[in-house]
Amino acid sequence: MTLKNRIAELTLGHTVNQTVNYLFDYGLYPLVIFWLGLGRGFVVMAGLSFLACWLQMRFYDWSKRDWLGIEAVKSLKNYAGESRAGHLLAWALRRSEPVACVLLSVYFDPFIVTAYFRRGSFGGMTRRDWRIFLLSWFIGNAWWSVACFTGISAVEWVWQAAKQLFQ
Repeated sequence: MTLKNRIAELTLGHTVNQTVNYLFDYGLYPLVIFWLGLGRGFVVMAGLSFLACWLQMRFYDWSKRDWLGIEAVKSLKNYAGESRAGHLLAWALRRSEPVACVLLSVYFDPFIVTAYFRRGSFGGMTRRDWRIFLLSWFIGNAWWSVACFTGISAVEWVWQAAKQLFQ
């Protein structure tokens, strides 16, 4: 594959992934939490999140294409070049997988976290991969549900305060 094609593949992969994630996280997720509340909203959105991330993983394995550059990032753990920044990044990536898993689960969806921690590429999900996927899925959805609920509650509080102020 030429460099031009690789850049195009990564650009398309990231654009589609970010667009879908943005609409899911900032559109659908808050609406469902608002309509159904924290408890039922969490259950519905966690279910949808599980399905979406599992389907993404299946597509990733089926396509055997690294359209997000995850495999390239994994290779940075074993950096052997001369850059001090490269060695520092490699050291940080190798340091603590459990801590990294928790932190990454707050920022990324379970598909990305699992693909990053997987040993090997495009080979399906092992028992270890499923544990990582489920842990990341729970952490990410619990975090995002509480974040959405907190944001909605803050907006409601400001709305009520503004209504009383202008009465």
